[in-house]
Amino acid sequence: MNAANLIKMANQIGSFFSTMPDHEQAVADLAAHIKRFWEPRMRRALLAHVEQTQGAGLSPIVLEALERHAGLLAA
Repeated sequence: MNAANLIKMANQIGSFFSTMPDHEQAVADLAAHIKRFWEPRMRRALLAHVEQTQGAGLSPIVLEALERHAGLLAA
């Protein structure tokens, strides 16, 4: 998986969820969206990117969602 493409897609999703008034709900919904619509390979590649680079290139809300919900997303 191309990390640059995954980062771009994740940040686009993050842009949408960042407009929600409830930040905690936005983080949870962002993680749920990625879990629901991304195949496991894509999720694992994005989590590996976070682990290897501390999330370089990811928006703060995306990084927060990935770190908080890593267990959910890795499955």
